[in-house]
Amino acid sequence: MIQRGQQTPIFHRYVRHGDTLYVSGLVANDLSQTIGGQTRDIAERLAEILAEAGSDMGRILQSTVYITDMSMKAEMNEAWKACFPAETLPTRATIGVADLGRSVLIEVVFVCAV
Repeated sequence: MIQRGQQTPIFHRYVRHGDTLYVSGLVANDLSQTIGGQTRDIAERLAEILAEAGSDMGRILQSTVYITDMSMKAEMNEAWKACFPAETLPTRATIGVADLGRSVLIEVVFVCAV
């Protein structure tokens, strides 16, 4: 069975298929923050989505991180380590991109267990 949640005009924020949850690309609500602040904001948004979908931060399986400036990766990593416990870190790929629009410095896609 497929369940979809948090519909927008062009996509659903998450889709659950069986025991797997696919979370669309998340960006920070407050784009005035540094990449560390935006990373923490994304983690807070993800925690809310996971709770709604019946999962939690310890069940993240995989993440794909898009950042606009690879020189900010160290700051992003520090915030990441504070948001995701070491014992439950997901797999991760970090990809540098030219532009994510507006003042977005980071966007993250997640796959989680339910």
